[in-house]
Amino acid sequence: MNSNTHRLLHEEFQLREDVLSLVDECEQDVASRFAELDDIMTYNQYKVLNAFQKNGLREMHFSWTTGYGYDDAGRDAVENIFADLFHTEASLVRPLIVNGTHALSLALMGPLRPGDELIYSSGGPYDTLEEVIGIRGQGMGSLKDYGISYQQVELLPDGNIDFDTLASKISPKTKMVCLQRATGYGWRKAITIEQIEEWASFVHGIRPDLICMVDNCYGEFLHVKEPTDVGVDIMAGSLIKNPGGGLALTGGYVVGRQDLIDKVSYRMTAPGVGGECGLTFGQNRAVLQGLFLAPRTVNGAVKGAVLCARVFQRLGYEICPEVNDTRSDIIQAVKLGSPEAVIAFCRGIQAAAPVDSFVTPVPVDTPGYEDPVVMAAGAFVQGSSIELSADGPVREPHTIYFQGGLTYEHSKLGVIKALQEMVDNKLVEL
Repeated sequence: MNSNTHRLLHEEFQLREDVLSLVDECEQDVASRFAELDDIMTYNQYKVLNAFQKNGLREMHFSWTTGYGYDDAGRDAVENIFADLFHTEASLVRPLIVNGTHALSLALMGPLRPGDELIYSSGGPYDTLEEVIGIRGQGMGSLKDYGISYQQVELLPDGNIDFDTLASKISPKTKMVCLQRATGYGWRKAITIEQIEEWASFVHGIRPDLICMVDNCYGEFLHVKEPTDVGVDIMAGSLIKNPGGGLALTGGYVVGRQDLIDKVSYRMTAPGVGGECGLTFGQNRAVLQGLFLAPRTVNGAVKGAVLCARVFQRLGYEICPEVNDTRSDIIQAVKLGSPEAVIAFCRGIQAAAPVDSFVTPVPVDTPGYEDPVVMAAGAFVQGSSIELSADGPVREPHTIYFQGGLTYEHSKLGVIKALQEMVDNKLVEL
């Protein structure tokens, strides 16, 4: 960084000279990786622009409707753009979808029927989906409550999909095979597009009618292709992660084959109603402007993750993924080894926030999670994990998951503040 920026951070943010110098050195170490990521960002920026232009986006699409939301031209434009961008037959993009878990629940519950079987082939699902599936909890309307059975196939030790075991578990009652692209709260690299393509081809090769579903949370715009470009039938994610670009106030999306999206829409509202109703509450402008900015926003976040990896690798911590690994989500995991270190890291991230920077993160019991979780996020949009944040369950081996940053510069500051908090509390030595 230049001398003026260095002086500002030292004098106004009270950041240590040795911390700033270490992070600057690490930034130089990863310059070639940043150039590769810039190429991906550029491609995706033009891809998004092309989808907007092909679908004739205009000012009138930002207008409100009322009541049932019939003939909402803006809603139709948003969904046509998402379908075009992800190269699918149809999409649902709604503020009525409250989060990523809800979007994924719809993608599961829409196509599946009593007597069907669901298989997760990337190990267990994200923690909040355990109650949706019925791994935890009972009597609350889970898949298990509706007679839908579940199996999971663990990833191989090297992080690859265990195709032999997956093939042995698929039976005549198997209806859907799922894959979680992102790390979640696991210690593994995100599943790459190349792996997803091999997986979808393998599953369809066993039975063409099997539905391949991907949890794409944190994965959008990490590659020039998306899972639906390589054989995936249906995919879901959150608008307050990558594709919302930090501007979407809420919402989620499901994209895929027309017949599957129809079933998802009936689950979202009611049979016979589907996607024909549902207000967008004036959110179309924010959703689309956020989508337009998303490739650059994601680029800043993934650069911040690479920088975080290099800094903590240099200090001797185990990291996942490694600095030069192919990135398929925006998450950087660092094995800090103690609850004190995880909490200190989160305090540093919170102190770097533009909103609620004075708040002190502490571990709390959180709905949908099995263990207490400590979270740091001072976001303009509550829960927006494309904005700078860090979180982790308070359990062995005490791993922190760092992600986000609407700009690279903010993500970098998060790394600096997290490291300084750990240094100040004598949890790491430089």
